[in-house]
Amino acid sequence: MWRLIRIFALLSILAFVALGALVDRWRTTDWDRTLWIGIFPVNADGREDTDRYIASLSRERFSAIESFFAREAQRWDVSIDQPVRIELYPQVREPPPALDAGVGVLGSIWWSLRTRFYTWRVAGEELADIRMFVLFNDPEVTHAVPHSLGLQKGLLGIVHAYAGRSYDATNNFVIAHEVMHTLGATDKYDPASALPRHPEGYADPEAVPLYPQQSAEVMGGRIPVSPRAAEMPQGLGEVVVGPQTAAEINWTAR
Repeated sequence: MWRLIRIFALLSILAFVALGALVDRWRTTDWDRTLWIGIFPVNADGREDTDRYIASLSRERFSAIESFFAREAQRWDVSIDQPVRIELYPQVREPPPALDAGVGVLGSIWWSLRTRFYTWRVAGEELADIRMFVLFNDPEVTHAVPHSLGLQKGLLGIVHAYAGRSYDATNNFVIAHEVMHTLGATDKYDPASALPRHPEGYADPEAVPLYPQQSAEVMGGRIPVSPRAAEMPQGLGEVVVGPQTAAEINWTAR
């Protein structure tokens, strides 16, 4: 009996979450108003240098994300002048739950539910449509960070970034990529090689010659410079939204 009650309770929670996801999907991709994106910085390594970097942040340091969305929305004839607005919130002292490797489907679902509860607990009262937790690491001691995530179900992102002014442009690109995930965009690169897939992961898939590309498609992740090599863009000025991504976020008809 108790087992049936627990199963029913879990199914009820999942049904409620699924309904909420449908409402969020409609609300965030009708583009009749500006989406409010909250940046919640987190000190991921506990270092004082990282704390000082976070204390130096301002909303303007993330303005390139607003400019990117405005420029690309205009290019796709989206009528809204300012698709997104960035707001910087105070530092969050508690990191989000970690997603362990190889946890399986049930483990991933449980992590997703815990992460949404964490978001509600630490940032639920803040007026933001999409909440991006940016986990900063000191680049002097951390040379590789985990893969960042953007969840459409829950409208939240977990971005692993570096605490240094020289990394601001790259951090903003990663944040924009994960925001796109929360809006329904899919990755357009090969997970094994990290190379953009042709044609959907290329900014200009019909260019002659095809290489080197001049820009990155936002969900392709890198600028292809040859069939087997690609480079990170220097900033969002070198990034575009391709046709498939535009359709996925409801900027064009599918």
